[in-house]
Amino acid sequence: MQTATSWFDPIIAVALDLGFKVVGAVLLWVVGRMLIKLVQRAVSGRLIAKSVDPTLRKYVDSAANILLNLVLVIAILGVFGVETTTFAAVLAAAGVAIGMAWSGLLANFASGAFLMVLRPFKVGDFVSAGDVVGTVVEIGLFVTTIDTMDNVRTIVGNNKVFSGTIQNFTANPTRRVELTAQLAHSVDPVDAVARLKAALAKIPNVSTDVGPDVEILTFNLAGPVLAVRPHCHNDHYWQVYFDTNRTITEVFGSAGYPVPENHFRVQAAGLPGAAK
Repeated sequence: MQTATSWFDPIIAVALDLGFKVVGAVLLWVVGRMLIKLVQRAVSGRLIAKSVDPTLRKYVDSAANILLNLVLVIAILGVFGVETTTFAAVLAAAGVAIGMAWSGLLANFASGAFLMVLRPFKVGDFVSAGDVVGTVVEIGLFVTTIDTMDNVRTIVGNNKVFSGTIQNFTANPTRRVELTAQLAHSVDPVDAVARLKAALAKIPNVSTDVGPDVEILTFNLAGPVLAVRPHCHNDHYWQVYFDTNRTITEVFGSAGYPVPENHFRVQAAGLPGAAK
């Protein structure tokens, strides 16, 4: 006949085994968290030493934190005897399902990382991106914030920004202002070009390194059409744009140029001299 002690022996053995596992798991968690913090601190310090953009540092820090904690959890489950290979397979399947459900969000995250690495623009640049034109306010993990020319804050998904055409108007030292000026048939275009070039050079903030271009662009029923193209820094674009329009009006008015008019010749059929 078994004694009372013999009944408790298996329970005590299981309790001791479980207790050792719990203690081991707690120690593994404490040590693991300390190691994770050390690794993150080392990686962050390295990125700071390399002058990596703060937004990119956040990307790397978040990704490293998630990955290392995931490895730690799998290791702790292994201490309790959980089959980690099966767990990893389930986790991978769950990751695929979540990835499919959040494909748009993950695409924005990935595109944000590429924007940080490739740097087609930075905060403060005037750009055309994601069908929005304006000044970049912030490049976030998932979205890019842009203030449009009419001062409307617009939020654009990073995937739309990165997958489309990006124009950075601030990247180059100067930007060309493109305008046209209509002349009458009786006006000498060479005289008009000379007058405009001299007047455009006096407009504030017009680039002296790249002189203004004034050439005959095309002809229409009213007469020659001039292409008027001064260059300036992007910060002064609209000031130069409007000043150029005003200068065209003032130059043509002071020169006494006639107002351009369309000229037609109407000839009735059947009359003498009419085309047959």
